[in-house]
Amino acid sequence: MDSIAFFEQLWQNYTAKTPSAAKVKALFEAKGEIICNDHIAIRTFNDPRVTIDVLSKPFIAMGYEPKGEYHFKTKKLFAKHFEHKDDPNAPKIFISELLLEEFSMKLQKTIDVILNQVQPNTFNAKDLILKGRVWPKPSLKIYQELLEESEYAAWMYVNGFCSNHFTVDVNKLKSFESLAQVNEFLQTNGFKLNSSGGKIKGNPSLFLEQSSMLADEIEVEFKEKIKKVTSCYYEFALRYPTAEGNLFTGFIANSADKIFESTNVNRKCN
Repeated sequence: MDSIAFFEQLWQNYTAKTPSAAKVKALFEAKGEIICNDHIAIRTFNDPRVTIDVLSKPFIAMGYEPKGEYHFKTKKLFAKHFEHKDDPNAPKIFISELLLEEFSMKLQKTIDVILNQVQPNTFNAKDLILKGRVWPKPSLKIYQELLEESEYAAWMYVNGFCSNHFTVDVNKLKSFESLAQVNEFLQTNGFKLNSSGGKIKGNPSLFLEQSSMLADEIEVEFKEKIKKVTSCYYEFALRYPTAEGNLFTGFIANSADKIFESTNVNRKCN
């Protein structure tokens, strides 16, 4: 699969779980905008079978290379972002992993059991992040137990491998002069924003402002019953030039920490 087809399939999988993103994109396009992706985010565990290094392989093959590293002590996460070597317009890739060893033995064993249910060659597939949940139908009891320790682990258990968000490149929008105007546009059209840490995370002095909608909710068929859970969300990023005159291409850990909460079950919104 070539890179264009790969990203198109990733988008299709994402919008199937996040219909609000397709609606927002259509609203922007109705104003004459051409939407460009600033970055795409992916979640995983630091289990050797599915680490960042494993999930980044198809992107490395497309010409991406690792750039920044980020640590989230409270959420017990590590992340890397990747940029294309030759194409500055290619979306950046942000992959985070849950640091399993920092959680209880119960959670560690639960994740190990979940991954052990998958044929090992599945994790070697070049299109793993297009496969979604590759383990059997989830248990509501296990989901709720994971939720008590980690929203991230519970989310991964039901959603599997996919993009947890795409991000609109606000710098390339013509009808909006600020991220605040984008947020107002979204709220006027009935979309709820993640207000954890403020509706806008970051500021010009950090060279990056970000905001995000709350994740959609989708019905998941658990072993016990069907229940709605959070899926994925749409993000918006505005970048500023550094002292060298180039747009900042990295990420701010404190801002990303709050953006992660867009998928939380109990989310702050405006």
